[in-house]
Amino acid sequence: MPNPEATSRPTPVLYRNGSVYTAADPFATAMLVDGDTVAWVGSEQAASSIADSSMEVIDLHGALVAPGFVDSHMHLTETGIALESLQLGSVASARALLDAVAAAGGDGPVLGHGWDETTWADSTLPSAEELERAADGRPVYLSRVDVHSALVSTSLARSADLRGKDGYDGGARVTRAAHEAARLATRQLPQESLKRHQERALMEAAANGYVAVAEMGAPHIGGADDLKLAAAWNGGADGGAQFPEVLPYWGELVSSEEQARVLVGQFEGRIRGLAGDLNIDGSLGSRTAALRAGYSDAAQERGALYLSVDQAAAHLAACSLAGIQGGFHVIGDAGLDAALEALDLAAREVGEQRVRAAGHRFEHVEMADAAAVAKLAHYSVTVSAQPAFDAAWGGPGGLYERRVGERSRSMNPFAAFYSAGVPVCFGSDSPVTPLRPWASVRACVEHHNSAERISARAAFLGHTRAGWRAARHANPMAGQLVPGAPASFAVWEVEELMVQVADGRVQSWSTDPRARTPLLPALDTGSDPVCLQTVKNGAELFASPALRS
Repeated sequence: MPNPEATSRPTPVLYRNGSVYTAADPFATAMLVDGDTVAWVGSEQAASSIADSSMEVIDLHGALVAPGFVDSHMHLTETGIALESLQLGSVASARALLDAVAAAGGDGPVLGHGWDETTWADSTLPSAEELERAADGRPVYLSRVDVHSALVSTSLARSADLRGKDGYDGGARVTRAAHEAARLATRQLPQESLKRHQERALMEAAANGYVAVAEMGAPHIGGADDLKLAAAWNGGADGGAQFPEVLPYWGELVSSEEQARVLVGQFEGRIRGLAGDLNIDGSLGSRTAALRAGYSDAAQERGALYLSVDQAAAHLAACSLAGIQGGFHVIGDAGLDAALEALDLAAREVGEQRVRAAGHRFEHVEMADAAAVAKLAHYSVTVSAQPAFDAAWGGPGGLYERRVGERSRSMNPFAAFYSAGVPVCFGSDSPVTPLRPWASVRACVEHHNSAERISARAAFLGHTRAGWRAARHANPMAGQLVPGAPASFAVWEVEELMVQVADGRVQSWSTDPRARTPLLPALDTGSDPVCLQTVKNGAELFASPALRS
């Protein structure tokens, strides 16, 4: 009688005739996957000797197999909604924006994302009444590219009861508490709709080589039910299709160890920590990031602190005592000052060792001077950064220069973080920037400030293995392709493989065997690698028809 376990065992898969990014052998061309584990990596000659009829053999035709990407900061429901709503990134005027609203089909609210008035010749925004007329009375919510402010119609302002809320002056643009209320008013959706949006986002992630995403939930974003739904994708949807692993975080303030434990318990222990989008401040684009000095283009404004130092310190102390990751969304230099002062206060209350051991994480951390970098390293705080922010808004004439002038030159100090020993991981903050991991790696290599550039290898590790470590994943081998490691990887069609360094004085590519450095795709070819397959723990999440053709 046949053994049921033997008949249900997955077929081993042998990948050959390509390149494998692995520390086990920098010149590996083949890899064997057995179940959910990498069983072997090695040469083409060795692959010929182990191949047999029990295996599926995939000819890579020169493609690259590399550890799958981890997006260390994203929003599933918001991403799904943005992908299915009005795409406003190319809109260049208020008139064009109103035309897009007028052309929107369907029923219910008109939703859109991505407008950026700083790219318009005339930055004048449409009025709430104009939005109302363009939508023929349908409620309108259009999030700015940074998702820290939005444009709303009069009917939405009325139904969301915005009158009297901080950040609402009767016009179309809403920030702070008014923005939170407006967004939540458009997110009161049936569970099936929420599930559809999240599935759309997870499919987009899988098609771009992501095997895991850190979901940053918070009461002001989607509520607890939204995060619980996101966490439920782990293990497959209803036992069927597989999706990238969701690493859930909940951004809600606590003030005691007991409160922290109770809150985690409400999520049945499925969240990674009380961190993420617990906002200390807002964004530079919406001028809500807290600054030490006024904005260069609005000197009377300095942004806002959403939490006091004492509140932030109590949160970090409580999480440290409970052994839970805590942390905040922090962008401005005054916001980071508050977060660092909170670390000092928490350490005085519960001890430095407890604070360091908890593995706290700060999101974004765009404006950090040398003293701040040193303190982050001292407390072993992980920085979860978004390289695409620099690519989109850094450099001469960019949004950051317009908002903060000379201060923009030292923003997003990736090299300084690495040099000081600050743990760093990278994400997209999708839907703020798209799920395009190689573009994010390239943004690290081509940082607008040459002193803050890092090598492609460092950037790739920050987008892969470091993401698992930042989430305190139980398997220390996650994020690498060596025998015994989880079989979580992506296959990429590439034009050229090379070693790329941050210093232009050094030759940018090498095939010298003595270097023993695994090769990565060339990122200066004008096009990004194309994802052919994404696999998580041996399960196929995405496959292009070209993979097996």
